[in-house]
Amino acid sequence: MAKNKKGFFLTRWFRRAFMGTDQEVRDIMQEEQVQTPFRTMARNFFAKHTVQVGLCGFILVFLFVLIGPRFWVLDLSEQDSTLINLPPSNNMMSIPAEMKGKVADIAAGRTYGVGLDTEGKLHTWGYTKITDKIDIANIPDDVQNADIVMFAGGDDHVVAMDDKGQLYVWGNTRLQQGNFTNDMKKAMKAGGEDWDIIQLEASNQFSAVVSSNGMLYLWGNANVADIKLRKQYQGNVAKVALTSNEYICLLKDGTVAYTGYKDKGSAFAAIPETLKNTTVKDIASTSGTVAAVTEDGRVIVWGNAKFGEKNVPDFKAPVKKLQGGRFHYTAILENGDVVSWGSNKYHQCDVPASVASGASVREIYVGNFQNYAVLEDGSVQTWGLKGFLLGTDGLGRDLLTRIVNGGRVTMTVGAISVIIATIIGVLLGGIAGYFGGKADLLIMRIAEIVGGLPFIPFAMILSAVIGSRLDPTQKMYLIMVVLGVLSWTGTCRLVRAQILAQREMEYVTAAKAMGIKERVIVFRHILPNVISLLLVSMTLDFATCMLTESSLSYLGFGIPLPTPTWGNLLTGANNSVIIQQYWWQWVFPAAIFGVCTICINMIGDGLRDAVDPKSQER
Repeated sequence: MAKNKKGFFLTRWFRRAFMGTDQEVRDIMQEEQVQTPFRTMARNFFAKHTVQVGLCGFILVFLFVLIGPRFWVLDLSEQDSTLINLPPSNNMMSIPAEMKGKVADIAAGRTYGVGLDTEGKLHTWGYTKITDKIDIANIPDDVQNADIVMFAGGDDHVVAMDDKGQLYVWGNTRLQQGNFTNDMKKAMKAGGEDWDIIQLEASNQFSAVVSSNGMLYLWGNANVADIKLRKQYQGNVAKVALTSNEYICLLKDGTVAYTGYKDKGSAFAAIPETLKNTTVKDIASTSGTVAAVTEDGRVIVWGNAKFGEKNVPDFKAPVKKLQGGRFHYTAILENGDVVSWGSNKYHQCDVPASVASGASVREIYVGNFQNYAVLEDGSVQTWGLKGFLLGTDGLGRDLLTRIVNGGRVTMTVGAISVIIATIIGVLLGGIAGYFGGKADLLIMRIAEIVGGLPFIPFAMILSAVIGSRLDPTQKMYLIMVVLGVLSWTGTCRLVRAQILAQREMEYVTAAKAMGIKERVIVFRHILPNVISLLLVSMTLDFATCMLTESSLSYLGFGIPLPTPTWGNLLTGANNSVIIQQYWWQWVFPAAIFGVCTICINMIGDGLRDAVDPKSQER
């Protein structure tokens, strides 16, 4: 009894909205004869706990797909090779507790971080797996036992150097990332000024070191990057900045030069005119741009800027230090302020207020989409990409964003299809049921022909023939129309049967005697009496249309990618690799779709039982 009194959290609200206050409910229970049909149906409907669960579940899913796209905005052109097949996570910037207050150095990689504490121990965090067998977190014992003084994180590997100048590489080393060049080996062996390393950098499958005597050494996968240096620049390099597949150098005389061999056609080789007679004190890079900090603290950006990297803000003070991520820059100003600009898709430019203005920032470290600011007291402030709550797909797209927006498409298709089918079914069913005769015979034969069509094969053929000429939006409209035009037969039979029974009632005879037009009798007097059954049919048909659209999209004949729907999000379920290794790509879409359709069917069953008083006796 106590459990029934508690009920569900929406029960009391629904009861009061549709049945009145608790006192009114008791009065109605005492005087059955004063109940209206609507209140009787509402009482029967909300009395079942399964209906309450279904209604609450559907409302939550509906609000999720209705409001969600405002927060998770869909970009159909979105894809990023550095974020493919990431599992659900929220720990990409979660520095280990044993490092807090003891941070000596940080290297931010693609989706992971590597840190050195004041005791000389290395730590890793975030998503560190490169492949099933390669994990950045598996730091070699010789690295942990060495006195590491410098390290850098690339897309798929980490490079570290100890106090003796020995280099260590771990992670993915299958593409020459761990194979040092002959001139590097000679410099290591010679030691002294030849191997007095002042900078160590890592990028996409290649790495670089700069020595104090101006020598630059690059090694790694030469097939994806320009890792050769023209001899005239050796001995004059002060700093190097690595992009995804190229690099640029700051020379000792304060000039910037593209020192590689692929300078023809390279966007980085076109050094801005404003830099040719200006002394540069620092350089940094993103995936597709390079930035130079001039002696007077200005920042000049050039290259393939796609996400606002060239939109340099107005600084309140000269730039002290600059670092670049994948599509954004972060700078420390002379007055201690920290500023970020460029792409803000993952909030990597939303500098915390505690860091942005006047904070005592000791150092900043920038990864692809992450930022770390180490304060003077040893604490660390972070901002940027923490992870993906539901993971990413094979193109690096956020699965949560696609589920939210895909649900809106699937629900819209289902709703519009039901409306089209209901309009056709009510019109034809009303005519067939009221007038009978030849009209009834013709309409029922048409309904039998349409109902006898093999629906999914017919829709697949129609989509294959016509759909290839349409864009995704037009194809979505086509699916709506096809589902609506081919799904009206059940509604038509239901309306016809009800009107056949209703047209013999006394109120219809009275309406005819009063001279009321027949179309008014059908649609204004008879139809409202069958609306309750029609609502049940529409509710169940809504779930059916959603399932049908998703089936077509799953089979590749519905709404095509990149427009997401719950159906085409499940296409990965026919791939054994995705089923076994990337379970989140099909489990989450299947789960929310299953919950939604089950809730709709529970509501439909509740409506059916509420409309039929005899169902309460069973």
